[in-house]
Amino acid sequence: MDEGNADLAGLGFWRSVGRVKRSPELVDRWAERIGAIDRRAFERSVRVRAPVWVGNAVLALGVLVGIAAVVLASGSGPTVAALALLAAGGAWSLSTHCLAHYVVGRAVGIRFTSYFVGGPFPPRPGLKIEYASYLRVPPGSRALMHAAGAIATKLAPFAALAFAPATDARWWGPAGLVALGILQIVTDVLFSVKASDWKKVKRELALARSSAA
Repeated sequence: MDEGNADLAGLGFWRSVGRVKRSPELVDRWAERIGAIDRRAFERSVRVRAPVWVGNAVLALGVLVGIAAVVLASGSGPTVAALALLAAGGAWSLSTHCLAHYVVGRAVGIRFTSYFVGGPFPPRPGLKIEYASYLRVPPGSRALMHAAGAIATKLAPFAALAFAPATDARWWGPAGLVALGILQIVTDVLFSVKASDWKKVKRELALARSSAA
């Protein structure tokens, strides 16, 4: 990294981390060093970052926007109600993902350093893990943290759909929420198990099983 190379995968860093994860003694010895390297590489590659409390506040505002949209839907005509329900489902899908990671992560002992915008297209909010704290919690707890965000995103459209019977929304509003929910589930099945949250869930659950064996 001193020479400008922050590609930790290419440097073999993550292979070494995988070996460390399998040994509590190695975690105790190397967690802080690994966390420092990971954070340094992240800060070299991601220039635009926000404090965790700022990101949480913005996403909490997104949750409130979704609530306001549901309230609007309940007292509006059919077209506005349908649009408001779609807005609620979209707002909750976007804003609950990282919040769920944060809440569950903090509950199990994982800390976070900052928010950023990144990921595969389209860009979305991301929450950077403080890796030393991540290594120190059991792999099952790490898996739970990863799963929380993915589950929250998939439930969000159906949470908005639950309010549809209390509105006069046109049919395409609830139908759009069902379509959004199904699309997100299909996307997870096709992509997330290979490159995102569910891949990490599988990885940590495999570690948990090997530790218990």
